[in-house]
Amino acid sequence: MKRLDLKVGFQCNNRCTFCVQGDKRFTCKDKNDKEIRSILSKMSKDHDEVVFTGGEPTIRKELLDWVNYAREIGYKNIQIQTNGRMFSYINFCRALIKSGVTEFSPALHGSTAKVHDSLTQAPGSFDQTTQGIRNLKKLGQHVITNSVITKGNYKDIPKLAQLLVDLKVDQFQFAFIHINEIIANDPKLTKTIVPRYKDAIPFVKKGIDIGAKAGITVMVEATPYCFMKGYEKYVSEQYIPFASVVDNDIVTMDYGKYRKNEGKSKGPLCSTCKKNDVCEGPWREYPQIFGWSEFIPLKK
Repeated sequence: MKRLDLKVGFQCNNRCTFCVQGDKRFTCKDKNDKEIRSILSKMSKDHDEVVFTGGEPTIRKELLDWVNYAREIGYKNIQIQTNGRMFSYINFCRALIKSGVTEFSPALHGSTAKVHDSLTQAPGSFDQTTQGIRNLKKLGQHVITNSVITKGNYKDIPKLAQLLVDLKVDQFQFAFIHINEIIANDPKLTKTIVPRYKDAIPFVKKGIDIGAKAGITVMVEATPYCFMKGYEKYVSEQYIPFASVVDNDIVTMDYGKYRKNEGKSKGPLCSTCKKNDVCEGPWREYPQIFGWSEFIPLKK
């Protein structure tokens, strides 16, 4: 199946410190109803999945109509990628389900309000997102969560994993932060927001163990194989389906190709690693800041 990731705009009711979209909410105009329908129609010719994302798609009043339209023109799998706050309103969940949503992908970044809300800069967001997950599971829905690994939450990841198990999500993913230009160009922000792989990954592996023991599908994104020894099967890039991305005025027809050739990078010793052919490397901003000393090739 080919997937379309459609960014409907960049407005959001969170202000996450780590957001890869940076300040696009101030510089990029949201797509209007006509534009969204046109993209859905055009892409339906060779895509049968769509992910509505942003920004925050659930704050768009047209979302239910877009989901209905996507279903009517043949999209078989429809996912909402979101901060999950609006799911705390169970009638909104019911309306999305009725419209045709088949997967829900809320983001949870901490095991407590203190951790999560400090990252989202939205007081009360932890309570809303966790209640939203409970609502969705009560309604029998497929829930896939995403958690960004940052300096502020990496030590909390095992506790977060246990919370996700307790919430009975169907799958959870830990994604190493994709550093935006604002963070990359500010040494103070870099120091306070971006963890080092060598520090974060031991906690990530503990989180994986907790999920795997509970029988939940677990993934780790943007983490090269050299950090995942013994945990190689959890590297998400080997499972990501073919996807096209519509991001503001840029259309990337093969996002996997973009990730490998432009978004991520390889170091001077990567060619000697036994996983070089399948590993995509880190997002390129990380070694530009921290260098390649942490990346030790796996022996062939």
